[in-house]
Amino acid sequence: MDRETECELIDELLALKDQKALFLDDAVSRNPVVHYTDEKRFALERDRIFRRTPIAAAHTSELDRPGAFLRREVAGLPVLLTRDKTGRANAFLNACRHRGTRLVDDEKGCKNRFSCPYHAWTYANTGDLIVAPHFEAGFEGVEKSDLGLKKLQCEERFGFVWVTAEPESAFNTDTYFEDLAVELDNLAMGEMVIAQQDVAIREANWKILVEGGIEAYHFKVAHRKTIGPYFEDNLSSYKAFGPHLRSVLPRASITDFHDVDREAWRVRDHAQVLYTLFPSSALLAQQDHIAWISQEPLSAGYTRVRLSTLVPAAHADKEERWAQSHEITKTTLDEDFVIGESIQSTLLSGANENMLFGRFEGALHAFNQSVSRFID
Repeated sequence: MDRETECELIDELLALKDQKALFLDDAVSRNPVVHYTDEKRFALERDRIFRRTPIAAAHTSELDRPGAFLRREVAGLPVLLTRDKTGRANAFLNACRHRGTRLVDDEKGCKNRFSCPYHAWTYANTGDLIVAPHFEAGFEGVEKSDLGLKKLQCEERFGFVWVTAEPESAFNTDTYFEDLAVELDNLAMGEMVIAQQDVAIREANWKILVEGGIEAYHFKVAHRKTIGPYFEDNLSSYKAFGPHLRSVLPRASITDFHDVDREAWRVRDHAQVLYTLFPSSALLAQQDHIAWISQEPLSAGYTRVRLSTLVPAAHADKEERWAQSHEITKTTLDEDFVIGESIQSTLLSGANENMLFGRFEGALHAFNQSVSRFID
């Protein structure tokens, strides 16, 4: 972010702290409980949000050289990511065009071609069908050039490989990220690598897990034995950038800014900046690294969560430092996710018809408004 914005954010939080005030929306809001439990609603979210918007399927460093590949799931679809000899990242549906066998089973590796385990149809990492045994004899009138892997829209920006899962999509990512592009570029995530990564499946709706990270109301309670003592009580701010959000979560040391020359202010020295990139990626910018939390909805009640610690490539050798940072973030998120699973377990009880969001939980309302807009 630019210096003016950074100083304005710090000024705003210092004023709230000094006045013992909270960052408040105009009104209390609600979101129907059925939005977290109904499989029909989930299918709409998958089809109209996750398959039509760009999803950060990988960090660019995970395809670190020509021939590198990854197997991922995007919006419930099997996806193969490759980097070809020109350096371009590609995304394909991971299915042979003959009888639909999954082409690649390995999670990752380095190959220039992939051979189907069923009939040995073989594809280049550009998606082209290059070998099919007995093709001329058995498939008269069919052209190999028409049987390349089904290609998905794939772009590299801000250090990530973005995939739009709907085939033939021409989503305009420039417009989608326009309001936050400068700030995301300034994070220099393209110069980072993944130092640590964990994957887990949580028994909770994806929206509950997102919501748990965009308010500070719970910090002193849910995180009382971990990070709670180091953060302010229910003090945070947020701003919407289209469907995306930027939240600022100040630490208890925020008043130290009073003792520092304004020209030396740096928001990440005494706060964490959270970018919630709609629909399913969160970037927690900490003092010297970034935690990337990726949500992969599996059903109304199950979500795959991938936590990656991104660090400057020049300092990747500080393995002990990054392992410690990753463990702190993982422990904190686990506390949130356990509560998220607890919430999910009660939703069908009838205790509540709506989720109730207080005026200091306005980011949750803004997030759910975006969900509804995309569905409608």
